[in-house]
Amino acid sequence: MIKSNLDWQKYLLFAGMAAVAFMLLLRYSDFRDQKQVAIDTTTVSVTNTSTTVSAIQASAPEAFADGDMIPQSPDEESLVSAAIAPQQQMIHIVTDSLDVLIDRQGGDIIKVALPRHFAKIDTPDQPFVLLNRTENTTYIAQSGLIGVNGTDKPGQRPVFTSSNTEYRMLDGEDTLEVILSTQQGDVAIEKVFTFKRGDYLIDLQYRLNNQSNDTWKGNMYAQILRDTHAPATDAGIGMQPFLGAALTTKEENYKKFNFDDIEEQKFKETVNGGWVAMVQHYFISAWVPDQGQENRFTLQKFKTNDLYSFGFTTPRLTINSGEQGIIGASFYAGPKDVYRLEEIAPYLDLTVDYSFLWWIAKPLSHFLYFIYDFVGNWGLSIIFLTMAVKAVFYKLSATSYRSMANMRKIQPQMVRMKELYGSDRSRMSQEMMKLYKKEKVNPMGGCLPVLVQMPVFLALYWVLMESVELRHTSFLWLGDLSVKDPYFILPLLMGLTMFIQMKLNPTPPDPTQAKIMQIMPVAFTFLFMWFPAGLVLYWVTNNTLSICQQYVITRNIENAGKDKQDKLPSV
Repeated sequence: MIKSNLDWQKYLLFAGMAAVAFMLLLRYSDFRDQKQVAIDTTTVSVTNTSTTVSAIQASAPEAFADGDMIPQSPDEESLVSAAIAPQQQMIHIVTDSLDVLIDRQGGDIIKVALPRHFAKIDTPDQPFVLLNRTENTTYIAQSGLIGVNGTDKPGQRPVFTSSNTEYRMLDGEDTLEVILSTQQGDVAIEKVFTFKRGDYLIDLQYRLNNQSNDTWKGNMYAQILRDTHAPATDAGIGMQPFLGAALTTKEENYKKFNFDDIEEQKFKETVNGGWVAMVQHYFISAWVPDQGQENRFTLQKFKTNDLYSFGFTTPRLTINSGEQGIIGASFYAGPKDVYRLEEIAPYLDLTVDYSFLWWIAKPLSHFLYFIYDFVGNWGLSIIFLTMAVKAVFYKLSATSYRSMANMRKIQPQMVRMKELYGSDRSRMSQEMMKLYKKEKVNPMGGCLPVLVQMPVFLALYWVLMESVELRHTSFLWLGDLSVKDPYFILPLLMGLTMFIQMKLNPTPPDPTQAKIMQIMPVAFTFLFMWFPAGLVLYWVTNNTLSICQQYVITRNIENAGKDKQDKLPSV
C-alpha cells in the first residue's frame, strides 16, 4: 500500500500510455492474418454459358408467404447466378461518378467502379473497383421479384432486353435512365435504373403492367452477395477497419456482423424502413428499401460455398387485372460520405464507424469538415482541428503540466530521501507525504487530466482513420495522407517530440520504470512508421503543442522557485 501511494502517478501514466498502445494495435493480429485479395478490375467473360453449372448458387432472401407476413425457409438452389457470362450479355453504364456493369440475366449489378476514386494514387486512369464478379471474387448486388407470380424461381432468372448495351451520361444531363424489359405472359415488366449526376445512389424500380386476366402477386427482394475476401489495403498498421455487414434493427440503430457472426447464426428481422450494407474501409454498398413499409432483412451464409448474402424482402405487391404497379428500392455504392449517407436513410451514416467513441467522434468529424470549408486543405484542417481540441483542454492540460513541473522541481529531494530512507518503506512514505504537503504537490494531479483527455484524442484518431477525404490527398511532401509517410519524416518527428516530452517530465525514481520511459519513444517511432500519414500528422501536432505548453509552465514554475530562493535572507 505504501508503494502504491508513492507510485500512483507513474502507474496511471503507464496505464494511460498502455491503453493508447493497445487501442492502436487492436486487432493487429487479425490484420496480419486476413487474406487480402485485390478485386480484379476486369469482369471475366467468355462465350460458353455452360459454366453456369459450376458458378455461384445464390439463394434469395426469404419471401413473405402468400397471404401473411411470415417468412418461408429459402430454397438453397434458387436463383442460380453465373459467375462467368458472355460479354454481349452485359450493359455498360457510365456517369461522372459511377462505372457500372449490369448482367441482363437477372438485371444484377455485377461491377461498380468509382472514377473519382483511383485504385492507386499513381494510376488515375484506373478507377477504384468496389463491386465485381470474377473467377476469384464475388461481390455483386442482386434484385428480383419472388413470390406467387415472381419472375425469379429456383434455378431460373429472367433475361432482360434493352435498347442499348452502353449508356453514358452526357454533358448537361442530370439524370440517366436505363430501362430493362421482359415479358411474363401478359404481364410487361420493366426494371428501371436511374443514375444522377454527382451521386453514388442508384434508384431502382420495377414497373409492372398487368394485362392478364389474373391478379399478379409478388415481392421484391434485393441482396448484396459477397465472399469473404478482404480488400487489398496499404493503409498500414493500426486499428483494423471493420469488414462485414451492418444494418439497423428495432433495438439498435447500428448493428454490425462480421462473417464469422453470420456463419454461426443466421439473422432475420422485420423492420419499418431500414437498410442493409456491406462495410469496408472508406467505402460501402447498401440496399435501402422503401422507408414507409415493413421489410424483412436477412443475413445468411450459404452452406455449399463461401458466399454470404445481406438482403431484404418487401411486403407482397398485388396488381389487379388491367392495372399497373411499381415497387422499388435504392442502392448506394461509393465512399463513406457522412453528409450524403445522412440524407439517404436514418442511421446509415453510422456505417462511418467511429467505434464505441462515436458520440465524441461525430462532432469532431463535423468540425473537421467545417474547418476544411475555410482552409480548403485536409492537412491544414487536421492541424487546426488538433489545435482547437488542445485549446478546449488548455486549462486541464495546464493543471497536469503544472503538477508534473512541481514533481520535477522536488525530484532532487525525492532522490535524497530514497538514499536516506530507502530501506525503511514506512519512514520513506511518511517523509514523502510531508514533502508533498510542504511543497503543495498533488502526485495525482498530473494523471487525471491526461486520462480525461484520452477518449477525445482516441476519438479524433478514429475520425482521421475513417475519413475517406484523406485518401489520395496530398500535403507538403506527402502524396497521400491515408498511407504511411514514404520518407518516414513524420514518424521521426513524432519520436523526437515524444522524447522531448519525456525529458520535460519528472524522471521515475525506479530504474526499471526510467528505462521503459526511455524505450517508449523509440518503440512508438517504429510503430508509427507504418501508420497513415494523416494520423501521424495529428500526433506530431498534438505532441508539439503539448511540448510548448509544458515547457512554458515548467519554466515559469522553476523561475518562481529561483525567485523565491533569491528573496530568502542570507545567513
